[in-house]
Amino acid sequence: MTLQNLQKQVLQLSTSERWQLVQTLLESLQHEARPLQDKGNLSRLRGIAKDSDASGNEDIAGEYITYLTEKYQ
Repeated sequence: MTLQNLQKQVLQLSTSERWQLVQTLLESLQHEARPLQDKGNLSRLRGIAKDSDASGNEDIAGEYITYLTEKYQ
C-alpha cells in the first residue's frame, strides 16, 4: 500500500473516524519521541541535587561584603 492509496482511503472515512485516526497517530508519535524528550530533561537537571554548604554561603557573603566595603571606601 502506497502513501497515496492510504491518503485516498483516509479521506473516505467519516469525520469522527479521521479524528480518531489523527489522535492515534499523535499518540504513537508522542510515545516514540518520549525517550528523546526524557533524556534531554534529565541532562538539564544534572547537578540540581548537590548539597549546599550553609557555612560556605556565609563565607561567600562575608567575602562579598568585604569586597564592597573596600571598593567603596
